[in-house]
This record gives sequence, C-alpha cells and structure tokens, in this order.
Amino acid sequence: MSCVPKRRSRMIFASAVSLFAAVVNSTDANADADFDSAIEWVKDSGIRMGGWINGGATFNPGQASGFNGPVTFADRSNRFQLNQFNVFIERPVVAEGSTWDIGGRFDFMFGTDTIFTQAYGVPAFDVNSGQPLSRSNWDLDLCCASTRYYGIALPQAYAELYVPVGNGLNVKVGHFYTPIGYESVPAPDNFFYTHAYTMQYGEPFTHTGVLGNYRINENWSTIGAVTTGSATGGWDGGFDKQLGNWGGIAGITWTSDDMGSSANLSGTYGETSTRSNEPWGLYSVVLKHRITSKTHFVLQHDHGYAGGVLLNGVNKNAEWYGINTHLYYDLTSELSVGIRGEWFRDRDGFRVFSPGRVSAATNNQGLSYALGRGQLGNSTSMPADYYAVTIGANWKAAKTLKLDWKPMQQFNVRPNVRYDNVDALHGATYRPFGGKKDQIVLSLDFMVPF
Repeated sequence: MSCVPKRRSRMIFASAVSLFAAVVNSTDANADADFDSAIEWVKDSGIRMGGWINGGATFNPGQASGFNGPVTFADRSNRFQLNQFNVFIERPVVAEGSTWDIGGRFDFMFGTDTIFTQAYGVPAFDVNSGQPLSRSNWDLDLCCASTRYYGIALPQAYAELYVPVGNGLNVKVGHFYTPIGYESVPAPDNFFYTHAYTMQYGEPFTHTGVLGNYRINENWSTIGAVTTGSATGGWDGGFDKQLGNWGGIAGITWTSDDMGSSANLSGTYGETSTRSNEPWGLYSVVLKHRITSKTHFVLQHDHGYAGGVLLNGVNKNAEWYGINTHLYYDLTSELSVGIRGEWFRDRDGFRVFSPGRVSAATNNQGLSYALGRGQLGNSTSMPADYYAVTIGANWKAAKTLKLDWKPMQQFNVRPNVRYDNVDALHGATYRPFGGKKDQIVLSLDFMVPF
C-alpha cells in the first residue's frame, strides 16, 4: 500500500519532465525557426553587413620622433599600427527603375586612421579670428582617452532614397564620405597604403547634409548637395555645431561608351562659418583612362581657396593646389604594380602640418594628446612645395598561400616605397622630415575584407 503513492509520484514526475522537455524542444525549434526566418528576412530585404581590417608598419630610417612628418594615415614611423577596423551595415538602393526604394548605411571605425576621419570641421581655433572653439560632439572623444593614437569614428550615417524621376535620382541624407577627388578614406578603395598630399590636406573627407546624384544619360551624370555643420566651408561637418552655416557641392561626370575613360569635375563652395562670410572653396578634376585591359592611368588636379584666414597674426587669403598621377599595371589576376607621382603647393602654409597627427589632435588650449597628456602641440607649417613618388604593389595572396577560408579570399598585401621632398617658398628653409628636407618610407600593410 505504501508503494502506490511513490509509484504515482514517480509517474507524475516523469510526466512533468517529459512535458518540460517537449516545451523546451518546441521552444528551441521555434527559436531556430525564428532565427532562420530573421536571416531570410534580412536577405530578402537587401540588408547586408560587412567590413574590413587594415593594418601595417613603416620603416623610416630618418625619423626618431615616431612620426613620418606630414604623411598621415600611415603616419607612425618604425611601428605597427592597426589603421582601420571598419564594420558597416547597409541597404543599398537601386540605381534605376520605376519604383521608389529606401535604404541607408552606417559605418563604425576603430583604429589609428580615425583621427583623420572624424567630423573635425569645427577646428580647435577659428581659422579667421584665432578664437578657441567648442568642437563637434558627433564622433570626437568617443573613446580611448588614455591612448595617444587609437580612437573611434562614425564616418557614415545616412538614409538613402531612390526617386523614380527621369532617369533616376539617388538622395543621401545625413553624414557621408565626400564625392570629391580620387583617393578616399576606406582602405579597400585605394591602391597605396599612404595617401597623396592632395587627399590628405587638399580635400574634405566627409560632409553632413543632403547629396543628390542624377544620371542624365548613359554617358553623363551630375551631383549636387547642400552641406552644414562645419566652420571650414562645409568640410567634415557634424550634427551639433554650425548648423546655420550652409554650403554646397556640385559636380559632373562623363564616361565613355566602353567605360574605359571618364572625366569628373566637382567642387565645394560656402562661407567659412557662422562667424565669417569669407569664402571657402575647392574644385577638383579627375581624369581616368584604361590604356589597355591591364594598364590604367589617372590624372588629378585640385585647387582650394580660403578667404581671410589668420596666419602669423595677419589675415590673408590662402590657396593650395597640386597635380598627381597614378599608373597601374596588372601583371596577373593576383598581382598588380603601380606608381604615383605628385606635386602639391601649400602657398601660404595653411594646410600641410608636420606631424599631421599632432596638429589634428591639438585642442583649443594648444595641447595635443598625440604627444601625451598635457603636452603642447609642436606641429609646424610653412609655405612650401611638396613632392612625392610612391611605388607599390597589390598582391592577392590567398591563391599563392593556399588560404581556403572564404574571408581570406580577398586578403591583400601592399608593399610600398615612398620618397618625399619639400622645397620652402620665398627662399626659406624648412625641414619637416625629422630635421631633413626629404625622407624615404618603406611600408608593408595587409587588408582583409569580410
């Protein structure tokens, strides 16, 4: 008799365990089904995520300061640096068709390149009066106050709309990379590890505003934009300062029928800031030509202007301009070689600083965290001509190294040799390369898109 309740209890317990197991299995099955459904929805919606990792090292026997003079991005001499760990999520919109489409993109970047990519369009000091300024809060000082070189940037955060009018209009609203020039910030979009002076100092990196792109026909397209959030003529603006200062972008591109040649003319124009109606502008011309199926040529010319800027206690108009050329040859499908030559004139000593990172990291008290806590910025500038020649290669090493893992299929190695020389204007002497007029920088970097 006493065994009956025990047996009944065991039956009840066993039934409860079975029911719980069924519920758990059902929940797991439902969770798996929900996850699979979510993945399918993401695929069907056109949303995709990706990114890249880029890092490298330079060898500069003429530099003991830790910097490669005015060279930026790959600016740390004789050291390895993780330049870009970039993650993005985007939904690209269609480029043609008769129906509306909406999307957008958001980029997160960590690394040593972020200081050159942040929305620093409100500088530490007003360029016309020298007055200390409160800088933008969009992506400055997001992290890493204890490190001199690493940080976070949010270089793109925009919504995009395709409007089915005429041949199709694409509109971006938010914060986005500049459409001006040839070279750009994202490492996968560039052949060389280092950048031309034209890109480093002569052009904006980002804008905040509204950008439209319209295809006129098969050969011609045009862009137009309004920009804000900047105290440097619409360049590198954020979302919380200088919103009353509006500028513009305009451009037109011609492309040949065989897509082998193109010509682009684009530029920016606006008043410098809400405190100054002095003009700030730039035009850029980029010509591309596919000489053969393996040989590619690029020619670029930029000319920038800023009115009434304060230089050595005197307000004057500043100009900067230059020419750079690129020639690439595909030896095989995995190996390409290239050469870039450049002349860049900073006519008034307004744009190029050495070291570039020290200048970018200087706050409105004159302190530069790139040198350490509480250290005064020591970057220098002078009216000068800058010359640079870079020779390099792109090696897609996966096949040779037999790397079968899918993310490594686009593994890219870029060895570079770069020579820089400076010639100060007006008979002056200037030695920005570790006390010398020139330097040779050897570099090797890798890039892994994912």
